[in-house]
Amino acid sequence: MISGSASSNSSNRRWLSFRANRRAFWSLIILSSIFIFTLFAEIFANDQPLIVKYKGSFYFPIFKTYTEQTFGGDFPTPTDYRDPYIQSNINSNGYLIFPPLPYSFNTVDYQLGSPTPSAPEKKHLLGTDDEGRDILVRIIYGLRLSIIFAFLLTAISSVLGIISGAIQGYFGGKTDLFFQRFLEIWESLPQLFVLIIIASIITPSFWSLLFIMLAFTWMSLTGVVRAEFLRTRNFEYVKAAKALGVSNIRIMFRHILPNAVVASITFIPFLLSEAVISLTALDFLGLGLSHEYPSLGDLVRQGKDNLQAPWIGLSAFTVLSGLLTMLIFIGEGVRDAFDTRRANK
Repeated sequence: MISGSASSNSSNRRWLSFRANRRAFWSLIILSSIFIFTLFAEIFANDQPLIVKYKGSFYFPIFKTYTEQTFGGDFPTPTDYRDPYIQSNINSNGYLIFPPLPYSFNTVDYQLGSPTPSAPEKKHLLGTDDEGRDILVRIIYGLRLSIIFAFLLTAISSVLGIISGAIQGYFGGKTDLFFQRFLEIWESLPQLFVLIIIASIITPSFWSLLFIMLAFTWMSLTGVVRAEFLRTRNFEYVKAAKALGVSNIRIMFRHILPNAVVASITFIPFLLSEAVISLTALDFLGLGLSHEYPSLGDLVRQGKDNLQAPWIGLSAFTVLSGLLTMLIFIGEGVRDAFDTRRANK
C-alpha cells in the first residue's frame, strides 16, 4: 500500500507539474482535439453524401458503395454523386446531404472558375493545388496520416529499442559488446541511399514505408535504456532478487524496467516530431508515399513547384510549424514533469 501510495503521489506530482506548464498543457489539448477531429474526417470532408433518401429508402454512401443503377443511372459502376444527372434524379425523388466540405482528399474539382492552382475563395477556403484538389481537405487528411504514422513508428521503435537496451544493459559482457558492435554497423548504413534503392524497385505504401523507417529508428531509446540497466543491475534489491531465485525476465521487466521507462518517456514527444519530419521530407523528395496518399510532404513539394501560388506554401508551412511546435512544447512539459531536480525544489 505504501508503494502504491508513493507511486500515485509521484504520478499526481508529475501531472500537476505538466499542467503548470501552460503552453505544454494547451498544446496537448489542441493537438488532441485536432487529432480526434481528423479521425472523423470522412464525416466532415467527403465527396460522398452523408445521407441519401431516394424513393422512400435511405442510403449511406460514406459506409457503402452504390451503383448508378440504384439511383436511376444506366451503368453498374460506382455512383458519381457530383454528376448533375444523378443529383437531378435523387432530388426529384428525395434528397441528399453532403458534408460541410463536399470534397475528399483526392477529389478533383472540374468546375473551377480559374486555372489550377486556384486562389482561395468561398468554395475552396485555402485554394486548390495544381491538380484541382482542395488544400484544406488534403491538410485534414494529411494531418491524420502524419500523426498516425508518427505514433505507430514511435510506439513500435520505442518497444524494440527498450527491449534491446534492456538485454544489453542487464546481461552486459559479451552480449553488450556484440550488440554495441552491431548497432555501430547498423547506424552507419546510409538510410537515404537505401530508401532511394527501395523506391526505385517498389512504390512504397503506408505499411512498407513504416517498416523501412522502423529498421533505422528502433535504436532511438536503446542507449538510454542500456545506461539505466547498467546502472541499476548492481543495486542491492536486484542482487537480492537473484539470490532468491527470481527469473531474469521478471527482474528485468518488473523491477528495473519501470526506472528505465521514466527516463525514456521524456524522449517520446521528440521522437514523434522526428517521425513527422522524416515522413514529410521523404514525401517531399518523392521517396515516400505515392501521390494517392494525402501527404503533407506532397503539399510542401507543390508549394515549391508553384511559387506563383503562395497560398500552397503558406498553408503547408503554417500546418507543419504548428504541429511541430506543439509536439516540442509537449515534450518540454513532459521532460520538466519527470525532472527529479525540479521536484526537489
